[in-house]
Amino acid sequence: MKSAVIVFPGANCDRDVAVTLEQVTGTKPAMVWHRETALPSVDLIVLPGGFSYGDYLRSGAMAAHSPIVRAVKEEAKRGVAVLGICNGFQILTEAGLLPGALMRNASLHYVCRDVGLKVERADTIFTNAYSAGETVTMPIAHKDGAYFADDETLDRIEEGGQVVLRYCAGADGSGNPNGSRRNIAGVVDKTGRIMGLMPHPERAADAALGGIDGRRVFESLTRGLH
Repeated sequence: MKSAVIVFPGANCDRDVAVTLEQVTGTKPAMVWHRETALPSVDLIVLPGGFSYGDYLRSGAMAAHSPIVRAVKEEAKRGVAVLGICNGFQILTEAGLLPGALMRNASLHYVCRDVGLKVERADTIFTNAYSAGETVTMPIAHKDGAYFADDETLDRIEEGGQVVLRYCAGADGSGNPNGSRRNIAGVVDKTGRIMGLMPHPERAADAALGGIDGRRVFESLTRGLH
C-alpha cells in the first residue's frame, strides 16, 4: 500500500503517522509539504494531527485552503482514500470533505488522555480489523474536538451509516470528553473512503506507547486498499 502524509507548518504528528505506516505496511510514506500542488500516485493520503498554521482563525481553517488540500480534493474525487486525524479531521470538515464541524471542547480546556471508543461499523476500509460494537481505547489531545452538526445533518449521517466511532465509558469510567453531539468521535463521507476521527490511532499503535488498539486502523487500510 502506497501512502502520503501531508506536512503542514505546526503539524506535530506527521512523523508519528509515518512511523506507524512504515511499521504496518513495510513501505515508507511520501512526506508532502503543504505548498506542493500535486501528490504522488498513492492509495492513501493522511492528514495528521497538530496545530496547522498555529490554529489561527479556526482549527484547520487556513490549512483547508492550502495548495496541497486542493490536490487532496482532486485525489479524493478519483477514489483515493483519505484519513484525517485530530487536526486532520478539522481540516477535512473545513474543506467540505466531511460533514459537521469541530468546536471548542465543552470544558473550554485542552484535554489530553485516553478515551473509550465504541466501534459502530467494522465494514469500512478504516475499521475492518475491528468488530462492530467492540470497545477500544485511544488517546485524544485537543481543545477544539467537540463534533457539531445540526439535527438534520446528524439524522442524515446516522441514517447513512456515516458514524464510525463514538465516545463511550472507558476503563476510568469517563465518557464523552469534549461535548461532541451524540458522542461522535469519527465519521466517514458518503463514499466510505474519507474518514476523520479526533482520537489518535498512531499514538496507540505500539505496546511501547501503552496500547495497540489504534494499530488496527492502519491494518484495516492494508486489507481494504489492496
